[in-house]
Amino acid sequence: MLFHPDLATTPKIYPTKGENDMQRVINLFLTAMFSLAAAIAATPISVAQAGTRDGVVVLKSHYSVDETVSKIKANVAEKGIMLFDDIDQAALGTAAGNKVLPSRLILFGNPALGTTFITANPTAGLDWPVRVLVYETKDGSVRVAYTDFAWIARRHGITSRDKEFKMASDVIKAVTEPVRQ
Repeated sequence: MLFHPDLATTPKIYPTKGENDMQRVINLFLTAMFSLAAAIAATPISVAQAGTRDGVVVLKSHYSVDETVSKIKANVAEKGIMLFDDIDQAALGTAAGNKVLPSRLILFGNPALGTTFITANPTAGLDWPVRVLVYETKDGSVRVAYTDFAWIARRHGITSRDKEFKMASDVIKAVTEPVRQ
């Protein structure tokens, strides 16, 4: 039995003279494996392709790290959004013996809005609450980074919350607007 793949159709098995049972089993196994590989290759992948930065939006701030964080936190409070934490990553790094440029991670969100993403797909909890990273670069400039909500929707395969994702996108833009350069 010979394995003869015909790319236009399913692979066919042709018997050969003097073939034993073991050879037949091996050829059947190979045929099955090639068919499975072809089926897997034809199956669409559901992983979001977010581009070169994996959905990360980076803005330049007009202010120092501390001033940028203060303005973002004030804007969060003004909008009635819950502030969960302000993590000083540079202080943590220094305590661990590493030299880390100023870097702060701000966590905030609106549970009524954010948990709607989790009800659509529990893995969306990896991206909620909202995280905004404020950090200083080697050249001394300050950046503000966060994950794009359209990318988060694609990442978690959420197609039933367009209105909520648009609202979250509008909120993150409004929260970071005062520090954008």
